[in-house]
Amino acid sequence: MAALKKTLIAAAVAAVAAFFGHAFLKIQRLSLASREMPVKHLKCRYLPNIEYGAEDITILKDGLAFLSTGLHDYLGLPSFSNEPGKMYVLDLLHPKPTPVELQIKGELDLSSFNPHGISVYTNEADDSIYLFVVNHPQQKSQVEIFRFVGEDTLVHLKTVAHPLLISVNDIIAVGPEHFYATNDRYFSSTLHLLTVILSMPWCNIVYYSPEEVREAAGGIQSGNGINISPDKRYIYVSDILDHEVDVFERLDGEQLVYIKSVPVGTLCDNIEVDHMTGDVWLGCHPDATKLSSFDPKDPPGSEIIKIKNIVSDQPVVTLEYGDDGHELMGSTVAAPYEGKLLIGTIFHKALYCALK
Repeated sequence: MAALKKTLIAAAVAAVAAFFGHAFLKIQRLSLASREMPVKHLKCRYLPNIEYGAEDITILKDGLAFLSTGLHDYLGLPSFSNEPGKMYVLDLLHPKPTPVELQIKGELDLSSFNPHGISVYTNEADDSIYLFVVNHPQQKSQVEIFRFVGEDTLVHLKTVAHPLLISVNDIIAVGPEHFYATNDRYFSSTLHLLTVILSMPWCNIVYYSPEEVREAAGGIQSGNGINISPDKRYIYVSDILDHEVDVFERLDGEQLVYIKSVPVGTLCDNIEVDHMTGDVWLGCHPDATKLSSFDPKDPPGSEIIKIKNIVSDQPVVTLEYGDDGHELMGSTVAAPYEGKLLIGTIFHKALYCALK
């Protein structure tokens, strides 16, 4: 009996050791650990006033850019300021574009403002501009809806919270109070790590409107950036842990139908779309292990990917910018505008680059 007990204990210990060994290797593979950093620089300068990251950036057709800054205490990622986050606006048509802090009016608690993904919706009936911001106060997930007024003011209109908005990463607005949102986790606890290790694609896209809230699409390992094609027909989602961008067709009734996935070979974060060409631009992480175990002597790099003809049978994926972290650490977004490019990060600076 004693011998059997020892055998069972040894077998259990071996099984646990095998599981943790598998888990370690799986996480290393998903994180692209020790991947050789591609290097390709552009003519860039740092944007003034941005010291602690611009996690997401989006640009209107008239060259007005919005930036969310100061994301902290999110998924254990590095942050170097515990100050409340801020929103900025920048005019790319100005000879020397400079981010200007947006003044926020309304009942929003600014002391816990922690902005993440953003999206802008323009109401063509009266040209009113609505800014949607993912917010993580006290590590919760909710969406703030603002109206942009004047040159530097946001008026808070509404806070959206819902049980389906578990861990919102990014949003794309499709109406004054309507949006699609990505969840980057199924569980908000450490159980999330288990779903990753066991390859459970339980993350999803949620559609929100004042009339209904529902899952629009599922089967995603970890939903990150989301955006829409210029003709509003396709929705693009970065499945960051699967190293690919998923393409969905948007049908009547706000239904999403999966079309295809485009491999990108890196961990891509936010998605922006060139309003003139329809090209998809992605801010990516070449080696995620350097993010989680931040070492200033060996910093996390930055990688910007562009996809041309993403819906076609032969999409073209190209490296547009690559750095080993000594110029820019932890790129999350690349927003193009008529020969210019804005690159944002989780916790570092932001770049203004020339593409021509």
